[in-house]
Amino acid sequence: MDLFEYQGKKFFAAYDIPVSPGEAVETVDHAVAVAEEIGYPVVVKAQVLVGGRGKAGGIKLADDADSVREHAGNILGMDIKGHTVELLWIEKASDIAEEYYASFTLDRSAKLHLGMLSARGGVDIEQVAAEEPDAIARIHVDPVDGLTADAAAAWVDAANLNPAARDGAIDILIKLYRAYVDGDADLVEINPLILTPDGRVHALDAKVTLDVNARYRHDNWDAYEATQVLDPREREAKEKGLNYIGLDGTVGIIGNGAGLVMSTLDVVNQVGGSAANFLDVGGGAGADLLANAIEVVNNDDNVKAILVNIFGGITRGDEVATGIVEAMGRVELRSPIVVRLDGTNAEEGREILAASPNEKLMSEPTMLDAARRAVEIANA
Repeated sequence: MDLFEYQGKKFFAAYDIPVSPGEAVETVDHAVAVAEEIGYPVVVKAQVLVGGRGKAGGIKLADDADSVREHAGNILGMDIKGHTVELLWIEKASDIAEEYYASFTLDRSAKLHLGMLSARGGVDIEQVAAEEPDAIARIHVDPVDGLTADAAAAWVDAANLNPAARDGAIDILIKLYRAYVDGDADLVEINPLILTPDGRVHALDAKVTLDVNARYRHDNWDAYEATQVLDPREREAKEKGLNYIGLDGTVGIIGNGAGLVMSTLDVVNQVGGSAANFLDVGGGAGADLLANAIEVVNNDDNVKAILVNIFGGITRGDEVATGIVEAMGRVELRSPIVVRLDGTNAEEGREILAASPNEKLMSEPTMLDAARRAVEIANA
């Protein structure tokens, strides 16, 4: 779950990470009122879940009420990479001496937390990595040990930060790690982390992605969920309790298990197709869940073929087949369904499908065969 900048800053502030004072607003008049309250100069910042706001004209400095009114009026309703600006963050402007980059995420291959720190902040970290990889100081943190003050100090020294920023950066990095772990985040990023001319270090931006699997531990996440921007497909899937991610292709994908679904996306791509979604019905999926999954994928206008790839373990092939038949009776199929069933009760499942013949339903023995058939239909 990605947070807006203003939410990320409130998240950071809860862990005593210094951020600039500000307030989120929805109207021009409210923007002016907040600017008057916190004092000029201020920064008017578009709140969208995408990078590149500054280059798109979504971040403007304002020295008085007239300029706030002008910038807020121009930015509200602006389209930034397909995201419409409906909310602004009005923030006290900061004097900047230097800009840094800091983040924590999980390095799955190392099975450790990964911290990245660079004296080259304010630009995309991917650009820094490509142009000057040695400018990024990396540290792996064992979750058992955590980030110690000594380790943080050595990390800051390795990143060659200005000595004037050393103590402040160490303090913030330790707090940022605590926010990352205790806050159940998948990613916390500050870009830029700034050094002011008077020697203070604080977060000028905030990028936070929360681990939705930890939702049950955080009652205060209700406010975050209420502001999530979902396309209609993802909203419908969420309402039906489905693990769904919308993509831009033409082959709808349904499978049981994240690994199998990802493999299915790869195979579809290898045989010349493109996936319209990732949809994992999980282990033990029953008939009703399968019917809901097919209904969601079927409602996507871009889908030209639906590929159902099930390998039964605790998921039973007969339950899957029953769900497919139920879905076919519940919705008007826009696209043909190609089914690959294997594993537990797969033969019984195939018999159920055979007993309910439909010109839009077809079965294939292997994942590769099913992918080829679905792509052929979608590309026709």
